Amino acid sequence: MPPSKNTLRATLALTLVSIIALIAACSGQPGGAGNGGKINLQGAGATFPNPLYQKWLSEYSKLNPNVRIDYQSIGSGGGIKQIQAQTVDFGASDAPMTDAEMNASPAKLVHIPTVLGAVVLTYNLPSVTQPLRFSPETIADIFLGKITKWDDPKIKQDNAGVNLPNADITVVHRAESSGTTFVFTDYLSKVSDEWKQKVVADKSPQWPVGQGGKGNEGVTGMIKQQPNTIGYVELAYASQNHLPVALIKNSSGNFVEPTIDAVTAAAAASAANTPEDLRVSITNATGANAYPISSYTYILVYQEQRDAAKGKALIDFLWWGIHDGESFARDLQYAPLPAEIVRRAEAKINSITSNGKPLRQ
Repeated sequence: MPPSKNTLRATLALTLVSIIALIAACSGQPGGAGNGGKINLQGAGATFPNPLYQKWLSEYSKLNPNVRIDYQSIGSGGGIKQIQAQTVDFGASDAPMTDAEMNASPAKLVHIPTVLGAVVLTYNLPSVTQPLRFSPETIADIFLGKITKWDDPKIKQDNAGVNLPNADITVVHRAESSGTTFVFTDYLSKVSDEWKQKVVADKSPQWPVGQGGKGNEGVTGMIKQQPNTIGYVELAYASQNHLPVALIKNSSGNFVEPTIDAVTAAAAASAANTPEDLRVSITNATGANAYPISSYTYILVYQEQRDAAKGKALIDFLWWGIHDGESFARDLQYAPLPAEIVRRAEAKINSITSNGKPLRQ
């Protein structure tokens, strides 16, 4: 007995569904990698580079409309935790991961440096119109709670002729685990034995004094709203909010403004000490023109990618970032990567694989 028309229709529909499912399975985009050929990538971490990363994502999406990348600036500590938990496709941190953090990760992670920036001291003193100067010892004493007045003799010594108010200093620091905090406390640990012994370099230290703000954005907002405050943020945040930044005495004894060239000088002075895995601190660098609180910032990715399509989209974005993306750095107050570091970052990107096969061919 021949099959009925309804049976034929049902068989045809089932066949079509099977073909569509087979095409989807062969597309190389499991796990929600994309719909209709689109690929979605999720990143999270450092607030330090967020202004630049948002610019990158905007520009990259114009060139690659089928790749959608979202980045949440939640702090370096959060970025490290999320990439370790594999809830994001990439993490971001200004603080290189520690050996313990690397060993606690489920697979090998690589650090891709993306740009350089300056952690600056910014403040709210309406009566002071010229940039303040700070020596390393004075900075440490302010954040240790030993200097409590703006007209303290140590601050006045570095700022002759400046009419400093007889007002209490309010310190503002990050509230959450932060790469910017690590860079700042790493610097303080190098210039102050007392800081190194009592507080140490850490993404989330036990602060002796101060109020906590969330993200570079939060610290910037608190300083902008409260007179007589001082805190540390990435240079772009101070610049965008028209807040003053201090000149800081470097290891050569020169008071240096946090300019792009001064950050580049710090990277150049530290190039010889940069290890193969690119995890490096460049705070308190030698060199007459080096800005002493400078840092790389990194994107963290697994060397072996579980999803080939998403992995390929990710490394293509990273390759674009360390080449074409660097052209946007200066306008946003970041320093582009030195040529030698670009070359070494290229090697890291080329080492990323899926199913043991290189993704960049």
